[in-house]
Amino acid sequence: MAQALAHADDATAAPPQQGGALDRLRIVGGQRLNGAVRVSGAKNAALKHMCAALLADGALRLTNVPTGLRDIASQTALLAHLGVRVDAQGADMTLRVNRLTSHTAPYDLVRKMRGSILVLGPLLARFGRARVSLPGGCAIGTRPVDLHLQALRALGANVLLENGYITATAPQKGLVGAKVVFPSASVGATENLLMAATLAKGETVIAGAAREPEIADLAACLAAMGAVIEGAGTSTIRVQGVPSLHGAMHRVMPDRIEAGTWMIAAAMAGGRVVLKDADTQHLAALTGLLAAAGVTPTPATGGDLVVEATGDRPQGVDIMTAPYPGFPTDLQAQFMALLARADGAALVTETIFENRFMHAPELVRMGADIRVQGNAAIVRGVPGLRGAPVMATDLRASVALVLAGLVARGTTEVHRIYHLERGYENIVEKLRALGAEVERVPGQFA
Repeated sequence: MAQALAHADDATAAPPQQGGALDRLRIVGGQRLNGAVRVSGAKNAALKHMCAALLADGALRLTNVPTGLRDIASQTALLAHLGVRVDAQGADMTLRVNRLTSHTAPYDLVRKMRGSILVLGPLLARFGRARVSLPGGCAIGTRPVDLHLQALRALGANVLLENGYITATAPQKGLVGAKVVFPSASVGATENLLMAATLAKGETVIAGAAREPEIADLAACLAAMGAVIEGAGTSTIRVQGVPSLHGAMHRVMPDRIEAGTWMIAAAMAGGRVVLKDADTQHLAALTGLLAAAGVTPTPATGGDLVVEATGDRPQGVDIMTAPYPGFPTDLQAQFMALLARADGAALVTETIFENRFMHAPELVRMGADIRVQGNAAIVRGVPGLRGAPVMATDLRASVALVLAGLVARGTTEVHRIYHLERGYENIVEKLRALGAEVERVPGQFA
């Protein structure tokens, strides 16, 4: 079950050592959500585009970047360590490699975010060598990197694991295209191989590739830089290597997980929420389940999406996570929060990670009736939840607790919100704009 297929959407980030490590969110439940909210750019796409800048002989300008996120700051720090100049203004970011200053991605930087391993392929392809720390553990489950290493070896790289680091060198004449067959879909391995293959000699065929929309968006960014790629977004990707890539401009796709989170929030709390800049073609699995639960999002003029709900209890529906185009594991916790107060029982089956139900005990603290059995959880909906102090364990668990707090009676305090700030940009401001009663409460070190 613990396949190496998820995004860099993990809980490896250490708590910040200063400024807000113990801050928490205080939520007074019972307010309907009304108004408009703009969906930010996808962090699971932007993080990979930033790594792609290592491949370019020129500046890569990215727009619609969620620059307010901790994960973006962590990736910026790593790239700066390698010698990439990163200039950000608002949601615009320009990255340029004038001179590589290091081939090593050290543990102190990589441990903050597993997505940092995505510098491996670009460093190897363009500069011929890379030394990247193994990412370490992840709270929601194991994420092996063996598929990354096997793929790069197939292109001719010499790859060793020593002293907690991946050390890779390319042949003297550079990487050479090959056919790589993944036994299971891996988002990260697909992305690492895709970037490395752009500068490999000849054709690379990636069979069994992950199909997530963020991979197609990465391919579009690489194509703007001069790469020749076919089939991104399908299970077979073909890459014709080119001698070099150039600078370009690319707009990061909207964050489908953030959009899905707002859709679930509206379905839970009731009211009328307009999602702006939400590309919902990638959320068919969610919209179908929301419709079955009694809430049907509707398109509006200008590409907006409207979610209107009465606030009554939704119907319980079973869900099972799966690789795209299935139901995203990154929305499982949020949907469980919805099911916690649904009318009827539901079965939640997690097929991606073996330890992604850590939010369940916290929801139980709020009055939910949830029983976890292995990779499944039985959720029996209750008429209402109660406010309580709860602890976030990872990014998506944290936002699930926030959603539960929106509909709970009384006050909920969500601790360890540094998880939340890894993936939800300006969430307090966005919630307040919709009418939620929420505030950030500063913490103090003992």
